Amino acid sequence: MKSLHTLAAIAAGLSLSLTASAQEQATTASSTGSHRPIPLSDQMFRKSIWRQVDLREKQNKPMFSEGKEISRVILDAVKRGELQAYKNDSLTSTFTAAEVQGNSSYVDAVDKLSADEIAAGFKPESGGDDWGAPAPKKVAAKKVPKLDAAGKPMKDKKGKVIMVNAPAAATVAVAKPIGNEYRPKDLYEMEIKEDMIFDKKRSRMYHDIKSITLLVPSTLASNTSGIEKPIGTFKYSDLVKVFRANPQNAIWFNAENDAQHKNLADAFELWLFNSYITKVSNAGDSRLDDIYGGAQQGILAAQQTSADLIEYEYNLWSF
Repeated sequence: MKSLHTLAAIAAGLSLSLTASAQEQATTASSTGSHRPIPLSDQMFRKSIWRQVDLREKQNKPMFSEGKEISRVILDAVKRGELQAYKNDSLTSTFTAAEVQGNSSYVDAVDKLSADEIAAGFKPESGGDDWGAPAPKKVAAKKVPKLDAAGKPMKDKKGKVIMVNAPAAATVAVAKPIGNEYRPKDLYEMEIKEDMIFDKKRSRMYHDIKSITLLVPSTLASNTSGIEKPIGTFKYSDLVKVFRANPQNAIWFNAENDAQHKNLADAFELWLFNSYITKVSNAGDSRLDDIYGGAQQGILAAQQTSADLIEYEYNLWSF
């Protein structure tokens, strides 16, 4: 009888431990953004890699077809409330839909008058249209009675009402320039964060995408900052759901056969795009161009890093 109780206790303990393990894995997977997480116990090798994707490249154009741009699909999903945006690839702090819209907008430049034009009589609020206009006549300041705390006119010692200059009229505030959203075609840069994992159980290397960041390119004339600006970072697992839910728009355009367009989720799964490495996990969290001292050196380092990772995978099979 005691042995039966012991076996029951062991079975209950195993079921509880398995349940806790499953819950822990599910929570971890949802927080990292992985679509198909690989258990830590099966990971023999892992390296975090950041890749830049230029959607103008020939190999990437199927993701950037007219009216079906991946940038359009993502931003439209944010506006509809289907997709949550994050501030960075740590996926901890979020953006609201209004903040994402602000990040994907720019403000028209306002024409400013030079010092000589202002000295010549131009006014900033006139937009420079007052050339040749007669000089404004000087108007005497209007006098009004000075009032006491009770609102009655105050008098001096001789009994005369004290008069003071009327307060100046309130100036009309000039409207701020209106922000304009970037066109989807303008947003042609993305950054992908992935974990390159060798699964020892299945004996192959996997590209486990964690997040995708949409960027405002630094080369746009309307981007006056001159640097890449992140619009928002999105969990890859959330993006897969959006791509699957919108098959008519989220397509990888097959130029050879209109009947065989693929879903964007399949395009990422099959790695049907070109990218180059910009950062590999390191103690200083530095990009390759920062480590090697320049953009050109960073490109060469990216090519070398890619070759080194391929060679590492080859060596796993050779030795």
